Amino acid sequence: MSALANWPKVPLAEAYWFQEGSGVRNWQFTTSGIKLLNVAKIEKTGTLNLSKTDRHLDEAEVAKRYSHFLVNAGDLVIASSGISFDDDGLLRTRGAFVEESDLPLCLNTSTIRFKAVNGISDLRYLRFWLDAPEFRSQITKLVTGTAQQNFGPSHLKATKIRLPPLPEQRRIAEILDKADTLRAKRCAALAQLDTLTQSIFLDMFGDPATNPRGWPQKAIGEIGSVITGNTPPRANPGHYGSAIEWIKSDNINTPHYYLTRAGEGLSESGKSVARTVPAGSILVTCIAGSPDCIGNAAMTDREVAFNQQINALVPHNGDSHFLYNQFLVGKRLVQQASTAGMKGIVSKGRFERIKLVIPPIKLQCDFTQRVLTVERLAAMHRASLAQLDALFASLQHRAFRGEL
Repeated sequence: MSALANWPKVPLAEAYWFQEGSGVRNWQFTTSGIKLLNVAKIEKTGTLNLSKTDRHLDEAEVAKRYSHFLVNAGDLVIASSGISFDDDGLLRTRGAFVEESDLPLCLNTSTIRFKAVNGISDLRYLRFWLDAPEFRSQITKLVTGTAQQNFGPSHLKATKIRLPPLPEQRRIAEILDKADTLRAKRCAALAQLDTLTQSIFLDMFGDPATNPRGWPQKAIGEIGSVITGNTPPRANPGHYGSAIEWIKSDNINTPHYYLTRAGEGLSESGKSVARTVPAGSILVTCIAGSPDCIGNAAMTDREVAFNQQINALVPHNGDSHFLYNQFLVGKRLVQQASTAGMKGIVSKGRFERIKLVIPPIKLQCDFTQRVLTVERLAAMHRASLAQLDALFASLQHRAFRGEL
């Protein structure tokens, strides 16, 4: 029999203490003083990134009104807004432990901190439980908001947690922590490889946005063919199938070198009315709800179709890999061509007029050889990370079913 049957299912509020931050008005923000924690500072990697904190509260204001919202080292903080659904249809929040170096730090609205109840619960166990299906399925049913999902203490009070004895909580947390540490190290190695590729480009060619070395330049329209994607009429369901992938910006807005696999495809009839490009083409996000996503790029390693948010460059002159990495390093070249406003747009005409640096082809090819060596290493790391993710998911599933 699974140990799960012997674990009591208790209200989360009985197992842990939690508190949401207070709403702070814009006029209260200062440029120095006590750092203010908001959801954007809680990263998916499970860490707090306070390096770009630009919102503070005056120390006297905190002492007068908000001292009970000051967090302590060791607190677990999570985002309760700005969260999204995963591929399994369940919401996933983000959480991190507060370090001594993060202090002083004050909670803001939509951030919630947790403390363990002495002798009853363990915070590391909670951290992994919040990422497990038992919590995620409960909170998904309780969240409010349509454009942006959010929850608060009242929703958390409606959830229940299976709570094994404290020594078992600690044992489970230790096992999952070791597996998670391996994943984090692999992610860090991948991030360093991404930085290495950019460093190689900048070392060889300089910043393409400023062209400090005076390389010759050509407009994108002179370098190759520019194609804007489209959407085959939805009124004809027969246009959609599995003959070819239909790429959207989500397949570009990733850290992967090549496009990720599309979740939707087109049939042969859909392909006949779609816009397609061959392997070796470069797809660039040119319409996005967030201006930050404008200029994101990915390379094709297969023939694909794509939607109207994307402009594709099919190079006729220059090395494809060199040109692709120039988009990655010089993303702001595309962003500078975007129309102003909350929703960025770079038309085909504007995109064709963007100028890229064109150094001698031998240098481009030398760069490509170096980058492909890095990419092969990165591909090995990604495969290893996928295995570690699968291992962690299996351990997590077994842990909260009492089978670990």
